[in-house]
Amino acid sequence: MKLSTKGRYGLMAMEVLKDKYGRGPVSVSYIAGEKNISEAYLEQLFSLMKKRGLVKSIRGAQGGYELARSPEDISIEDILVSLEGEPEFSCCDGVSETDCVEGKNCRMKNILDRIENGFSEVTASIKLSEL
Repeated sequence: MKLSTKGRYGLMAMEVLKDKYGRGPVSVSYIAGEKNISEAYLEQLFSLMKKRGLVKSIRGAQGGYELARSPEDISIEDILVSLEGEPEFSCCDGVSETDCVEGKNCRMKNILDRIENGFSEVTASIKLSEL
């Protein structure tokens, strides 16, 4: 399993915003230079995170992005879900439980549900401030 570039780059960008928290907006060009990420790609990531209330944008010559909440109030799960969507460890890809050949007796579903719950529990417990 591998986190996509959306998730990895999003975490890297949020780390920069965390380090600059309380000092005003940070330009996309600064973050791009610090983390060697395309400015256009960063804009896409920030757009997704802005929709989830994780960052806010400031327009103008001294504009850029800043955290919408304190680093202690943003979890790694918040960031990853905003960029990657909800985690889904499933063997049933789009098949309802009633249409599944295994049905309620599916041992794989039980195990994958435990993995998914554990993943969510861990990422929810890690705060941006810890990066």
